[in-house]
Amino acid sequence: MNQKTVLITGASGGFGKAFTKRFLMDGYHVIATIRQEAKRDLVLDGLTQEEQENLTILILNVAEDHSIERFKIQLEKIKQIDVLINNAGFAMAGFAEELSIAEYKLQFETNFFGVIRVTNAVLPMMRKQGGGKIINISSISGLIGFPSLSPYVSSKHALEGYSESLRIEVQPFGIDVVLIEPGSFQTNIWTSGTHLAKMTNHPTSPYKSMFTSINERLQAEKSSYGDPLAVADVVVRVANSKRSPALRYKVGKGVKLSLFVKRLLPWKWWELLVRNQLKGKNK
Repeated sequence: MNQKTVLITGASGGFGKAFTKRFLMDGYHVIATIRQEAKRDLVLDGLTQEEQENLTILILNVAEDHSIERFKIQLEKIKQIDVLINNAGFAMAGFAEELSIAEYKLQFETNFFGVIRVTNAVLPMMRKQGGGKIINISSISGLIGFPSLSPYVSSKHALEGYSESLRIEVQPFGIDVVLIEPGSFQTNIWTSGTHLAKMTNHPTSPYKSMFTSINERLQAEKSSYGDPLAVADVVVRVANSKRSPALRYKVGKGVKLSLFVKRLLPWKWWELLVRNQLKGKNK
C-alpha cells in the first residue's frame, strides 16, 4: 500500500503540532510547514527517530505571496498530496472601534487569504491525481460572534463561506472540503499567537471595563480547555474516511449546545445572554 502524504500548515505549535504527531503515528508522510527556521525544533520535539524519517519540514509564510511562490517550486518535487490541512492562523484581539484597517488586513492575510494561497497551490496536484481532502481549521468563532475578537471572528466567518463554495466547486474532481470547528482548546493562539490592540487595555479606553471582564472570564476558564489531541483524532478520522465526509465537524465541550441555543433563541435574548455572561466581577 502506498504511503499517504498530508500537508499541514502552522505545524510548530497548538493544533498543528498535535496534527503532525497524530498523522505520523498513523503512518503518513507529513509535510509540516513553519514560518521560521527557528521553529524547526518545536516540530521535532517529542517525535521518535522513525517518525522524523517520515517528516519533511518546509518554510512557508502563508501571508506572503513570494513565500508561496517558493513553496510552489518545492511542491513540484512532491509526487502527491492526499490531505491538505489549512491550520496556520492567529487571533487579533481588540474592540472594533480601536482597531485599524491595517490590523484587520493583517488578520485576514493569514487566516483567510493564507488558506486561499495554499489551497490554490495544491489544487492542481489534487485534480491531476484524481482526488484529495482539504481540511480547513475554522472555529466556533466562525459561527458565533464575540466582543473583542471581531478580526478573528470575521476571518473565520469568511473561511466558512469560502469553504462552502469551494466544496461544491471541487467535488466533481473527487476532492472533499471539510471544516473543523473547535471550541476552546489548550493551544498557543491565545498567548503567543494573539495580537492585542494597543488601546484596549488603556485606562482611557471606553471598553476598559468590558475588556477586564472578558479577560477575567478567559483566565478563569483556561483550566477547562480541551486537549488539542481530541481535535487531531477527529481530523485523522476525517482524513482516513473512505466515504465522502460531511462539511462541518464541531469539536469541544459545549460547542454543539452553544450553537443550538443561538439558533433557538431570538437574537435579543441571545444578545442579553452574552452580555450577562460578560458582566463579571466588575458589575
